[in-house]
Amino acid sequence: MSDAPLSRSPRVKSDHDTLPLVSWRVPAYRVCLVRDASVRLEERPQLRDAPAAVRLILPLRSAQDDGVEHFGVLLLDIKHRIIGSLEISVGMLTGSLVHPREVFGPALAHKAAALILFHNHPSGDPEPSLEDLTLTRRLAAGGQLLGIEVLDHIVVGDGTERWVSLRDRDVL
Repeated sequence: MSDAPLSRSPRVKSDHDTLPLVSWRVPAYRVCLVRDASVRLEERPQLRDAPAAVRLILPLRSAQDDGVEHFGVLLLDIKHRIIGSLEISVGMLTGSLVHPREVFGPALAHKAAALILFHNHPSGDPEPSLEDLTLTRRLAAGGQLLGIEVLDHIVVGDGTERWVSLRDRDVL
């Protein structure tokens, strides 16, 4: 793979055109996923409920207590065992920008069957906002279209052990 910027190929003239034809070479990238053989599949936790998910999310969140919102996703296999955890967006004090393509692109690449969404509220109050509810419904609809179930959306209050499950609130 080349790190070279876009480069122009030599001009090619056509007998029928008065303008020269120009082509561009665009560098391409390839992403490969490699399963770590040292991780035994049966040792991965199975997430059956919100408290089980929170036990994984809180340690992830404690390392990022920087006063801004972080939106992440837990990727799960068909038996709801964790495949991985990804940070999708880092936002501002009062929000983060999340688009379905950033959530479902990695989920598709990792062959996830289900997701648990999570984000923090820097204020420490995990009560979901109207934007949180709207985003959750939008992502659940996208997941339904793609065949990737959104199991829950957990909102964690920074600096506290408080959290809210949007599944438990019947949003999902």
